[in-house]
Amino acid sequence: MTFVKSRCKAVTAMLLIATAVAIALFALTPGEPTPPPPLASLDASAEKGSYLAKAGNCATCHTVEGGESHAGGVPFHTPFGVLYSTNITPDKHTGLGNWSFEEFHQSMKHGLRPDGSHLYPAFPYTAFAKMTDADIASLYLYLRTLEPVEAPARANELNFPYNLRLLLGPWKTLFHDGETYQPDTAQSAAWNRGAYLVEGPGHCGACHTPRNALGAEQPDMALTGGVYLDKVKFGNYRPWSAVNLTPHGTGLATWSEEDIVAYLKHGLSDRAVMHGPMVEVIQNSTGHFSDEDLKAMAAYLKGIPANAQEPGPAPDKETLAHCGSCHLPTGRGDSVLGVSLAGNPLVQATDPSSLINIILYGPHLPPAPFVVDRTQMKMFGKRLSDNDIANIASYVRNTFGNQGSAVTPEQVKKQR
Repeated sequence: MTFVKSRCKAVTAMLLIATAVAIALFALTPGEPTPPPPLASLDASAEKGSYLAKAGNCATCHTVEGGESHAGGVPFHTPFGVLYSTNITPDKHTGLGNWSFEEFHQSMKHGLRPDGSHLYPAFPYTAFAKMTDADIASLYLYLRTLEPVEAPARANELNFPYNLRLLLGPWKTLFHDGETYQPDTAQSAAWNRGAYLVEGPGHCGACHTPRNALGAEQPDMALTGGVYLDKVKFGNYRPWSAVNLTPHGTGLATWSEEDIVAYLKHGLSDRAVMHGPMVEVIQNSTGHFSDEDLKAMAAYLKGIPANAQEPGPAPDKETLAHCGSCHLPTGRGDSVLGVSLAGNPLVQATDPSSLINIILYGPHLPPAPFVVDRTQMKMFGKRLSDNDIANIASYVRNTFGNQGSAVTPEQVKKQR
């Protein structure tokens, strides 16, 4: 009898918990979104959409290596499992061919599929929501001009319970703002244009902002750097650290607006050279921006408040090594030996993953003619121990005026 009573109590408790969860899900699920204005009423064109598609880097995220353009299948490795990008060509069976403008608009602003189910925020609708209705309409018109490709979506490989799309309703209520970007009247037109591009179609925060345990960007730490999984030089997926983009000492404080423009346009400036995941960003996206828009982005990044995440423990003096032979004793490099290490945001990133990747595998540079005037740094992964590489990384993160936490052999081992 005691066993029966205990079992009944356990079942009752489970039912109460399930009921509470159901009520919470219902209470937190957002209501029906407002439909957009009619497509014909908006100042939109496929030509404008082509530019916006580059601004949003659509080709990189929706074109698998060696595959058909914009046909999807690109894997995104996350702490919750692997997601795959979808086909955004106008194929009527596997792409967007049967999508109305209203359905496309709801996906961009509210992360909804035509059947009303939720999209995962690996598709950065949290940023695209800031776009104007006219810009969303232009992008819609452009995508309809692409060559249709029949390419069914690949099934996601998410862990439980993250494979339950219904949980994204409450997630959106907690973390998603579907409002269009509103200009700051205290700032210049150029600053506001830069803010729109960085926060909206450019979705820079998707990589350069840290995320909480539920995968949402932390707004109080916006653009102070993030960590994500991507390929290293030989195809394995390892963490990369996106740098601090604010004008903090560990970010862009020493960069001029001209430095930022040169890097985003050509992938090369006196401060840095593109490598790793930024290669595709610059080649497929920012390298196609107008000079006016690049200057606007630079004005915005230099005009936001300086901010940084809490650094880790500083290294002790015994762990420091010397590597000024290629980057000069000052750490400032030159056009032949290497980029400047002094004030380099990649070197000072809160998470040292990208720096470790460079030391282990060498810079993951694009092919010629993009970077042809610098001697490529060699790989040290097979020559040096984890402890040696940790010492080198710790040294450059705390010399030449840099501010960075100590790097441990365990962090190096994780990147191998």
